Amino acid sequence: MTWLELADDTPFGLDNLPYGAFSVGGVPERRIGVPVGEHVLDLTAAAAETAAAFAPLLTSGVLNPLLAASPGTWREVRERLRDWLTEPRYADQLRKHLVPQGEVTTHLAFEVADYVDFYSSEHHALNASEIFRPDAAELPPNWKHLPIGYHGRAGTVFASGTPVVRPRGQRKPRSADAPSFGPSRLLDIEAEVGFVVGAPSTVGTPVSTEDFADHVFGVCLVNDWSARDLQAWESQPLGPFLAKSFATSVSPWIVPLAALDHARVEGPKQDPEPFDYLRTTENWGLDLALEIRLNGHLVSSPPFATQYWTAPQQLAHLTINGASLRTGDLYASGTVTGPERDQRGSLLELSWGGREPFELPDGQTRTFLEDGDEVVISGTAPGPGGARIGFGEVRGKVLPSPG
Repeated sequence: MTWLELADDTPFGLDNLPYGAFSVGGVPERRIGVPVGEHVLDLTAAAAETAAAFAPLLTSGVLNPLLAASPGTWREVRERLRDWLTEPRYADQLRKHLVPQGEVTTHLAFEVADYVDFYSSEHHALNASEIFRPDAAELPPNWKHLPIGYHGRAGTVFASGTPVVRPRGQRKPRSADAPSFGPSRLLDIEAEVGFVVGAPSTVGTPVSTEDFADHVFGVCLVNDWSARDLQAWESQPLGPFLAKSFATSVSPWIVPLAALDHARVEGPKQDPEPFDYLRTTENWGLDLALEIRLNGHLVSSPPFATQYWTAPQQLAHLTINGASLRTGDLYASGTVTGPERDQRGSLLELSWGGREPFELPDGQTRTFLEDGDEVVISGTAPGPGGARIGFGEVRGKVLPSPG
């Protein structure tokens, strides 16, 4: 029960309580907030008002000080939040710190330390292989032995709503004799799930799969924008560089792991059995339902539970060589794709490499993104009692190349 008036179907009920950064009315000061129903609770002000011991962690306008605290502090903040919102004695004290969601501007919730992106959907990997090598489609020989990934660019991780400028670079279609330079002609999206690191680790000490929840604070949605023509030319023999580093968008609210207990499912069967450091005893597959909308039209609904490699395995692989975690590290799942046509997590797959244009409900067709297109990725997870846990949206609109 709560003293707030919350709709039964709200994605931001008391079982969610995600965290983000926001401002109001053009004032530059950023606050830490928690969406509850149709409002955002100014957590910075609420903690100060109640003289909470953790109030100093909420004054910098980003989540990093809270992220760096221990999991015990994370639990304490969540417990206090639930007390504040359920006990009527706090109603008069906190009601003034509730801001309608329509009046807030959200920002990047945390300062990103490092960014790593994985390639962990077997359906996506097989689709990509068949698109590029139709006569010899197969997974890379290492794919089922380790979570493949690349190190991205933290400085171009952007808040939801930040426009994405069409990147320029070199591209060389297979039919061309020589490369050319100019704006990407094959601009794409990748619907992904991101994991935000809180507590750091020590250089030289790998983090085990069992210690996942001691280091990862929460989960967000990610759009890993991709220039497929730049990627094809530069990935010979190394991996993505300019094709990925121009923009990565993240959703504004970080859903804590504690809110996802009802979404946890057994991970997929893995064959061959992975090395010891990648084995897990806890179920950390996540039953998340994503939706991709292009210019307001639903074009795909990828299921995250189909991922082959889980978040704890990715974290263990990320650190097995002795690399350390830093507060604010972000790592993403890679494109989320299911087995069905309407579960593909990229336009590369939806248009089958551009060879099969798909039609939107308004009669337009697409292969890859055009200038002015807006992509919105949203997601939910099961909560207690049939409720849904909401992640909000990660939104981005394509602007033309300046050159």
